[in-house]
Amino acid sequence: MASLNARVLTVSDGVSEGTREDKSGIVLVERLKVAGFEIDEHRVCADGKGSVTNAIRDLAKGFAGLIVTTGGTGFGPRDLTPEGTLAAIEREAPGLAEAMRVASNADGQPFGMLSRGVCGTIGEALVCNLPGSSSGAVECLEAVLPAIPHALELLRGDRPH
Repeated sequence: MASLNARVLTVSDGVSEGTREDKSGIVLVERLKVAGFEIDEHRVCADGKGSVTNAIRDLAKGFAGLIVTTGGTGFGPRDLTPEGTLAAIEREAPGLAEAMRVASNADGQPFGMLSRGVCGTIGEALVCNLPGSSSGAVECLEAVLPAIPHALELLRGDRPH
């Protein structure tokens, strides 16, 4: 089996301007490492459709692996990560996004249903939008993590025997 590669994109005006700490991005890097992923890039970009689209396209260029975004999936006026992701990806993976929403509502808290995050593919990269809160981001990642290695194999054209 090929190595598991991942990149993390924190989407936040505050973090990109240096006025907020990137808690969720750091937590995701650590959780992915524990899961056996090699992280070769952790980037920050401002909120907004164009900045997210450009960052995802750049991160996916020549990359085979998982790209997780954190932040910008809610209802705030600058929360445009899903729109930026949809402009960058080639195919949607709605089952992954739905699994994250279901898992984040399992504890009786209704906030997971407010996530507008999407998942999809661009080249050999799988992109998953995660919430901006550290706990929400990890909770959503945990929901899809078991399926990610197989999804990446399929994206590379590997056929299970």
